[in-house]
Amino acid sequence: QVQLAESGGGWVQPGGSLKLSCAASGSILSMRTMGWYRQAPGKERELVASITPIGMSTYGDSVKGRFTISRGSARTVALQMNSLKPEDTAVYYCYRNGVWGQGTQVTVSS
Repeated sequence: QVQLAESGGGWVQPGGSLKLSCAASGSILSMRTMGWYRQAPGKERELVASITPIGMSTYGDSVKGRFTISRGSARTVALQMNSLKPEDTAVYYCYRNGVWGQGTQVTVSS
């Protein structure tokens, strides 16, 4: 019965930064791996980053060195996006234990 809600998306110029946040509501009984995925127009959904209950993170090749995933609790996770590129434009989705958020749009353009 957990639900996820993303926030923080928007428009930014190339080289800029955005921070996405995800909050889980409902019954949270334990820590689970959480992650961010994205889907650009005409492309498949892809992993951006994930983080385990002990803080180990994994990143997609295209965002390594630019994005940082973090969590504040069992209910929250954030994605700091730096040095954004036009190819980062996509809808970004939060994921936790089989549950997906509705997504938040990120647009990178001049």
